[in-house]
Amino acid sequence: MLKRVTVPTLFTPPVYSHASVVEAGTHLAFLAGSVPLNDDGELVGPGDPVRQAERVIANLGEQLRAIGSDFEYVAYTDVYVVSSDPAMLSEVWDVVEASRLSTGPHSSTLVGVSCLGYRGQLVEITATAVIPDLDPDATGSADSRGSSDSRGSSDSRGSSGSSDSRGSSGSSDSRGSSGSSGSSGSSGSSGSAQA
Repeated sequence: MLKRVTVPTLFTPPVYSHASVVEAGTHLAFLAGSVPLNDDGELVGPGDPVRQAERVIANLGEQLRAIGSDFEYVAYTDVYVVSSDPAMLSEVWDVVEASRLSTGPHSSTLVGVSCLGYRGQLVEITATAVIPDLDPDATGSADSRGSSDSRGSSDSRGSSGSSDSRGSSGSSDSRGSSGSSGSSGSSGSSGSAQA
């Protein structure tokens, strides 16, 4: 289902694999960026990349469990950190390394960027994960795990006057004011480092 590969002719990575190979027919989930917000939509750990990384990992765990997966089934992540300082990137990577993401270890890229979507946000992680034992006979808009959309009938993806936090006009927005287009964009990235 999921095979981790470390290439013997390359430098041995500390706690990630050079590649993750997913067998044909395996169900994959492409997760939106996990962000350091609590259940009320408030930023956790303002100014503290370590606290934010810990919350991001916790939120990522919730995302994974909601789709019937878990950390050991993560094939790939992108870890975004608002910094061009390798020391800060390393602090965040230490949190990733201490998490169950290192169980695989999964394939990952650590990237320093100039900003992320929410005001004060310093860390975000996107992930691709395998969904083990997905029942192919499950019916409905979601699978049998009950992960229905709790937004009701109104779409909160950025229409004028919505209460979405993605920065649309007229919204109550915690992301910043000038046309933020999503949280996992790495516009203005200031370099890339792999821990």
